[in-house]
Amino acid sequence: MRLSADLKAFEARIGHRFAAPELLVRAVTHASLSSQTRPDNQRLEFLGDRVLGLVMAEALLAADPAASEGQLAPRFNAMVRKETCADVARAIGLGEVLKLGRSEMLSGGRRKEALLGDAMEALIAAVYLDGGFDAARTMVLSLWGDRIGTVEEDSRDPKTSLQEWAQARGMAPPTYAQTGRSGPDHQPVFTVEVVLDNGARAAAQAGSKRIAEQQAARTLLARLEQET
Repeated sequence: MRLSADLKAFEARIGHRFAAPELLVRAVTHASLSSQTRPDNQRLEFLGDRVLGLVMAEALLAADPAASEGQLAPRFNAMVRKETCADVARAIGLGEVLKLGRSEMLSGGRRKEALLGDAMEALIAAVYLDGGFDAARTMVLSLWGDRIGTVEEDSRDPKTSLQEWAQARGMAPPTYAQTGRSGPDHQPVFTVEVVLDNGARAAAQAGSKRIAEQQAARTLLARLEQET
């Protein structure tokens, strides 16, 4: 099987040349374009999630031999969560080579976070099946790069931290409210505001309500810590 020019260029970006090119084609084929003769990437996604988890568990243990399980768990979650996979996918232009059905293309599928995260996991599985665990580990560690070194900051859940800050001062947990929504249906932007008992508040915008809540909590927490 011969790869198209864009997939050959993509191979160079991820640093892996496929001995079985059909694995790469399958990894970038979304269910919206699948057929009996064109399998999608969902089964690969399932496998890739497990391969990524093993690679990250090994890497985090090696990076900090003194870390406890309680310290490692949030770091691990930060490295394997869908948002991180999607960030890596965007960095390598994975969305540009995805094979999507017409409806998914029209709805902005190449930019959807969940779709990109799933495809990144499928790609990891494809490399694993093509070149073995060492090849998959090499690619993951290369693409995740500095994220592993800054994981302590990334693993801090701002919503939990803000709630702990409030409760330590006798306040009720923060409340979150969606105050706005803009953009087309396929690419919405949510505005969320977080408020504390003492009137302190902050707002943020993001492509999902969950991420907007996290960003609002992070903004408010940073402001409160600066004031104190």
